[in-house]
Amino acid sequence: MEMSFEEALLELEGIVEKLEKGQLSLDESLMLFEKGIKLVRECNDKLKNAQQKVEQLIEENGELRTEKFEVEE
Repeated sequence: MEMSFEEALLELEGIVEKLEKGQLSLDESLMLFEKGIKLVRECNDKLKNAQQKVEQLIEENGELRTEKFEVEE
């Protein structure tokens, strides 16, 4: 089952908290770091997909049409 963006973000925050405490073994830290990197990539992919899907509805001559929503970086 795929995680939602919010679930992935919450899990990532938990990983960061555990790593910041510094009470883990090297192996545990590396395992959590690797999982965190995967979660960051998943979150970034979800954000990119959402950005591509976001469209603005514009009423023009009584007809609705869509335009791509551009985000300034």
